[in-house]
Amino acid sequence: MKVLSLKQPFAELILQGKKTIELRKWNTHFRGEFLIHASKTPDKCAMEKFGFGELPVGQIVGKAYLVDVKKYLSEDDFLADKDKHLASSDWGTYGFLLSNVSRVKGIPCKGALRFWEFKGKI
Repeated sequence: MKVLSLKQPFAELILQGKKTIELRKWNTHFRGEFLIHASKTPDKCAMEKFGFGELPVGQIVGKAYLVDVKKYLSEDDFLADKDKHLASSDWGTYGFLLSNVSRVKGIPCKGALRFWEFKGKI
């Protein structure tokens, strides 16, 4: 199954339903269900900004469905979705629109860039 690695607290914000758009600097033609991997190294500034102490890292923590990808062509368009992606345009101008998010029991594993394949059992 495909997996996407995200830094904490962004993986947790998706699992809590507070972040429904994941920003990336690259596009994908992939659509469908994938696993959410919490990267080994959290974003310490974002952890503080969103009020988190410790969160699981270095493991698969959930799954979601990639419905579509939105290309942000203007600053106004980007800012209109600020409450959905919770980030600055430094993270990218491609918005991965997510649905059907659920938490899974943590599965320790190493992450990778872009979408990658997990061969283990969920």
